[in-house]
Amino acid sequence: MHALIKGVRTTEQGTTPAQLDLLLVNAPLRDYTLRPRINDYTLPVLGMAYIATYAANHGYRVGILDAEAAGLPITDTIDLINQVAPRWAGFNLLAPTYEISADIAAALDPSIRIMVGGHHAKAMPVPILTDPRLARCDALILGEAETRVVELLDDHRNRADLPGVMWIDPLLGAPVTGGRPGTSHHLAPNINSLPFVDRVYLAQDPYLAGDGRVEANMVGARGCPYDCSFCGAAVSANPDITIRVRDPLDIIAEMHQLRDEHGVTAFRFVDDLFLGARRVIDQMMAAFAAEKVGDWAVWDATGRINVLHRVPDATLDLLAACGLREVALGVESGSERMLSYIDKRITRDMILSVVQRLTIRGIRIKGYFILGFPTETRAELGETVDLIHRLWDLTATTPGTFRASVFQFRPYPGTPEWTRLMATGRYTAEQLLDYAPVDLGSSEELRGRDEFNFSSGIQFGEATEQEIHQHLADLARAQHSRRTA
Repeated sequence: MHALIKGVRTTEQGTTPAQLDLLLVNAPLRDYTLRPRINDYTLPVLGMAYIATYAANHGYRVGILDAEAAGLPITDTIDLINQVAPRWAGFNLLAPTYEISADIAAALDPSIRIMVGGHHAKAMPVPILTDPRLARCDALILGEAETRVVELLDDHRNRADLPGVMWIDPLLGAPVTGGRPGTSHHLAPNINSLPFVDRVYLAQDPYLAGDGRVEANMVGARGCPYDCSFCGAAVSANPDITIRVRDPLDIIAEMHQLRDEHGVTAFRFVDDLFLGARRVIDQMMAAFAAEKVGDWAVWDATGRINVLHRVPDATLDLLAACGLREVALGVESGSERMLSYIDKRITRDMILSVVQRLTIRGIRIKGYFILGFPTETRAELGETVDLIHRLWDLTATTPGTFRASVFQFRPYPGTPEWTRLMATGRYTAEQLLDYAPVDLGSSEELRGRDEFNFSSGIQFGEATEQEIHQHLADLARAQHSRRTA
């Protein structure tokens, strides 16, 4: 079987299975026929790997095609799926890649059954099921999919029994949803009983980082209690999600396994809660300290500024002692009004304080920012640019560094911001979803930045798209010069 299909094991005779039960497909962010992929790393598809691992543990033959990691053109992706000819093909639908995913699905051999899931599927299930390109979709899965995928792979099971699984009823010609009493456990699997992700399914994880360490990505929790207006994980957009945190000892056991089997000594926790709740921080660090994790590992995590602002210095000292290397902080804006508008629950003073307190302890900061929010004035956008420069200056001499990762606002369906924009009556869903990649140029300092920036082509605030793109390019160049100085 093709080398790009991850997770397919050979038999004792050295041959591959005759047919995969499921091929999970991560669509490319753009058509790489038009321009080769220039970014050399993308986050691994951990959600798909969880599904694949769980299904494999139940006896099914599963593979993952990460077309984005491979920089695979659309036509090559289609040809490869048809060549492999799995019983099922599964797609993770995200707003920026929905059109590409739908085009791929439409071109598959009719013998291949199709299932879809992901944020976009959850936010817009009916438009997706009625999209002619997905006319052969047998199952749209809302929410966490591990246990329901396994049920769907069993040809003797009835999809009508599964909660949160949708399809087009052939008689009614309309979307219907399955489910019966006693099946709600499928919606929130016990994350402490799920098997550890089998890294054979991931194209770039673990990987050798530039500092010589072997790194791996992990999930410590599912769900987020916050309601940031632009975020697909906003609690109001996910009322079905039960917020769950893994047992600290379960996390440490996975870290030990990754160390022993792959030599991993650096970890990145990609979920929203690892440093986003005081209770979770205290529980995790008590376990990390007892197991002396900081003696052999470093790790990165996302954090909440309002939470870290409230913790005492002793807790920050403990985080550093336990191996915390970098915190990713969603700053988003330097304007007090915009921070309130997007419901960040933080202030500029809190941002400055948290960044300084972490970096003086040698902990690095990656700050995320968004330009072009709805209603944002040029002056407010300028406050964000000014804040980035101030944070660079503030950390110029601290042991820990600060770097900025800046994006253009684009609306995601299902988010509070999407609801506000649609309520104005000025936009259609098709207009808001008409994403196109932002081309910032091909110079070294801009390498890869445009591959994660998309635009709807709509001016949502006072600044024009041209102005926003100029700021994005200028900030990327400034960040690059600080990194190489």
